[in-house]
Amino acid sequence: MNPLLATLPMPVLVLALMLGAAPAAQAEDLRKIVVAGGCFWCVEADFDQVEGVTATVSGYAGGTLDAPTYKQVVRGGTGHLEVVEISYDADVVSHERIVELFLRSIDPTDAGGQFCDRGHSYTTAVFAATPEERATAEAEIADAAALIGAEIVTPVRDAVTFWPAEEYHQDYYRKNPLRYKSYRQGCRRDARVRQLWGDEAPFAGS
Repeated sequence: MNPLLATLPMPVLVLALMLGAAPAAQAEDLRKIVVAGGCFWCVEADFDQVEGVTATVSGYAGGTLDAPTYKQVVRGGTGHLEVVEISYDADVVSHERIVELFLRSIDPTDAGGQFCDRGHSYTTAVFAATPEERATAEAEIADAAALIGAEIVTPVRDAVTFWPAEEYHQDYYRKNPLRYKSYRQGCRRDARVRQLWGDEAPFAGS
């Protein structure tokens, strides 16, 4: 024992020994990215499977209305997209990898919506908070375009205010598994993703 510790009163000594034995808390590099991939239920379900992702929240971004509701967004005119805010530990999964997986989970060649969901609110985007994130996303888009030999219309947009969606939309695939599965199959999301990406599709069938 350190001779200095031996001079401490017993309660202080015990505390000092306990603190010395306690393992250091593991550092985490927690970050967020917002993506628009059509139905936010499906994007949540996909990215909750990714190691290093710590949380997903469905919401809206990109429009002119503060605190929009689902009815307002899908009706059109607000400019908002259905999005998901993905929180992740960058020590486990990189921003680059998140964007790579995202592009391969959607149809980035479709400018009119996603799968059976049509209209502006269901179009795709990657929101970048820094010049570095923009450069990474643009590089991933270029790689994806080369891979499938088609133009990718998913834009990289500057990060804007994220508005969480109503509570009943959060974790919808867990709260209503049968309805969610029926919707996803009926919308042919996975069928189109497999057709477009083949073995590169990371979530088809989830």
